[in-house]
Amino acid sequence: MGAGTEPEGSSRSDEEWERFLRESVAGAADAPKEPSARARQVAKRLREEPATGPTAWRGYTPVRPKRRRGWYVVGFLASMGLLTVVALAPERVVDPFTGGGSGPAPLAGESARPTQAPPAQAAQRPTREEPFRGSPAADWASGAAGITVPEAKAVGWMSATEVAQALARTRDFLVAANLDRGVLRGERPEKAIALINPHQKDVQQLLETALRTPGEKDDPLLLFSRFRPSQAQPVGDVVKARGRLSYQEGELGAVQVTADVTFVYPVTRADGAGGGDGDDIVRTIVRRELVLSWDNPDKVRTEPGTFSVLSYKYNMTNGGCGAPTGYLTPPFGADRRTEHAGPETDPYDRSTPIVGGDPAVDACGAATRS
Repeated sequence: MGAGTEPEGSSRSDEEWERFLRESVAGAADAPKEPSARARQVAKRLREEPATGPTAWRGYTPVRPKRRRGWYVVGFLASMGLLTVVALAPERVVDPFTGGGSGPAPLAGESARPTQAPPAQAAQRPTREEPFRGSPAADWASGAAGITVPEAKAVGWMSATEVAQALARTRDFLVAANLDRGVLRGERPEKAIALINPHQKDVQQLLETALRTPGEKDDPLLLFSRFRPSQAQPVGDVVKARGRLSYQEGELGAVQVTADVTFVYPVTRADGAGGGDGDDIVRTIVRRELVLSWDNPDKVRTEPGTFSVLSYKYNMTNGGCGAPTGYLTPPFGADRRTEHAGPETDPYDRSTPIVGGDPAVDACGAATRS
């Protein structure tokens, strides 16, 4: 505080005022100076109001925000807990908007041949809402996601990058031949055929004959899954698949890729007869083993991005009996109870390779489950 000044908001006592008046009348040299009218008003107001502590004139004290450190800590810990649940048990995640769960996660991909068949399950009829109900396929991945592709490494005449491309195109072939919606409705499998070496004359001839006039030796079902639209239609949009690809060096340095995949197709009558209950929903199961050769173009006549077919085998359940028609013909109603003459098999058992038998005979065998 400088000499001769007073801090704003100060006031004088009654005794000081009396002394001021006396000394002013007497003309004392050291009499205190009379305060301004404003100062007297401020002093009066301060005497009349209760003391609440000094407040600066035109002062501003910002409102201090409430501390929420505890909330942030709790929120952070909760979010970390949610991340842990997602990482360890994704099938238990609940949609915060709908309140529903995302359902159980599918089985991990098949990286090697299993040692045994899937465990037995309680018998349950399929429904339109749950067409894989009561089947091991309920836990399988859908479509191409069910086909495991191994890590690519250099082998034969191909680099690791080229092997990766060969594996990807092999899976593309399986998708185009067994999962394409048009092909499943009986359309010509153009995309799949385009991946087969056009210079492999015996296979190309087989395909042309099979698609035009199918017979015992020329059946498109050897490579493609097809249903007759007038006889069967799919239930839902999902086909379950489980299997794997593997590869090794083949003849003349070729990359030989082996595919072993089982596909499960839920279908019902094309005319919708029967009301769509469990008796009218059939699961057609097709397991395929293919060996494909990605040949060295310096040693074998081929076209870029195509393979040669070395062998093909398949087993099917609920795919029809009798003379080949070029289509899978699942039995409905009374046809399902027809006595089967073939051997009893478990179509979900992938622990052993397909035995080279007659698909027509195997198709009429009795399945232990579907």
